[in-house]
Amino acid sequence: MHLDCSMACADDRLPLTDELVAHRAARLAAVAEETARRVFGASTLRYVVGTEVPVPGGAHEEIAGLTPTPPERAEATLEAHRLAFTEAGLAEAWDRVVALVVQPGVEFDAVQVVDYDRDRARRLSRMIEGERLVFEAHSTDYQTAESLTALVQDHWAVLKVGPGLTFALREALFALAAIEAEIVPAHERSGLADVVDEVMLAQPRWWKGYYEGDEEAQRVARRYSYSDHVRYYWPDPRVSSADDRLFRNLRDHPVPLPVLSAHLPAQYARVRVQQLSADPVALALDHVRDVLRAYSHACTTEPARSLS
Repeated sequence: MHLDCSMACADDRLPLTDELVAHRAARLAAVAEETARRVFGASTLRYVVGTEVPVPGGAHEEIAGLTPTPPERAEATLEAHRLAFTEAGLAEAWDRVVALVVQPGVEFDAVQVVDYDRDRARRLSRMIEGERLVFEAHSTDYQTAESLTALVQDHWAVLKVGPGLTFALREALFALAAIEAEIVPAHERSGLADVVDEVMLAQPRWWKGYYEGDEEAQRVARRYSYSDHVRYYWPDPRVSSADDRLFRNLRDHPVPLPVLSAHLPAQYARVRVQQLSADPVALALDHVRDVLRAYSHACTTEPARSLS
């Protein structure tokens, strides 16, 4: 359970102190523990604590770089939570805290990614080695496979990803729509990308304030940005209806392999060796799994080297 108390309440004085955040986390843990005992007879809950939780969906502004959490700050945060749990009578629950959220120096905005630099994070990585905990990293979306592996080797064993998955889903669906445009008569097409943009323009609350620039720059950002605010629109009835029509069309008009190769080459390769169905839903989900495969590889690769 992620005890995330780093966001301020309406009447809080800023910045929040570690002590206040830790006190609130302990209060949440106490409720969770009591509920687990009441419902299950005992608590075996595991917890993640920390105050370095970023704004959801990536940075609002363009970023040029990011500084990892100073190890002294991470130590202070950890100690504040340890003390708050003890004072709340939750010493046994503290033994089930498994991870601390810290910033390894990774982030993304609408158009760029700050990649992990293990040299800059070395002191922070060393800090956790005397503890029984691991680190949790947020905003690991769009890190390279090599960076994900390095993060795991450097004790960031919990890697959070969100928009990176929905970005891949959008890529796959728009690729399928491009295939549809090649093989389905115009009057039968779903027009998925255009439908999505029309709905986003009619209901701008989920992307306004995130995408800067003129009208053309915003149009490109709505469709392609790393922050992927398209994800908020997939449940819209018009969009989901266009999805359904896209899938029906590509089942009624089987995709020629050369066309599939042009738009979804990795999926084409798996279809060729009968590892994957050419059904449009299967193709889209497999493209999303390509992102998950990078995370799986990072978590199962033998360490290439130890920290020096």
